[in-house]
Amino acid sequence: MKNLIVLKVITAVLVVSVIFSLFSCMNEDRIEVPPVKLEDVNGNYKGRLITIQGESKAEKIVDFKIKKDTLVFPEFPVKEIITAVVKDPIKVEAALTAMGKIKYNLKYESVLNAEKNWVEFTFTPKELELQIPVDGVTKKTVVTLVAKQKGYFSGLDYTMRFALAAEKITVNGTVLSPFETISYNFPYCIKTS
Repeated sequence: MKNLIVLKVITAVLVVSVIFSLFSCMNEDRIEVPPVKLEDVNGNYKGRLITIQGESKAEKIVDFKIKKDTLVFPEFPVKEIITAVVKDPIKVEAALTAMGKIKYNLKYESVLNAEKNWVEFTFTPKELELQIPVDGVTKKTVVTLVAKQKGYFSGLDYTMRFALAAEKITVNGTVLSPFETISYNFPYCIKTS
């Protein structure tokens, strides 16, 4: 009888030891994400842009800046928009050269999550107005940009992710048709300063 009680005690101690060991291992594997403040998102970024329109897909690196409540593109990528309006590749390149850099400001509201380790962005894009020179005339072009999903800034690696889409283009007051939506995906943007 004494041997049975001793065996039960040893078994109970062993089971408790294994349980505590497992819990301590689980806690060691967790990555602590440092807390962030809303102001931490302000700065200069370099990001990967994936542009998709129908079957066409292009990638490039773009720069932008975030300050207070605005994301500023010093050179918004408009090649796909110009191509949709102009069609002829030679005239597209000529129009891009004549237009130069197109600046675009994207307004947003931001909130911290409950753990204060990432920031969520709700974007309110305004229309992008372009004057596209083609064959000696200027085509007044209005692009309707939308943000169908929220953007995120992570405190773990100080990176940002977001997406935009050009859903409609109007040229001299007429809606461009047929037109396939242009998606601007920014899956990984690094804060550089």
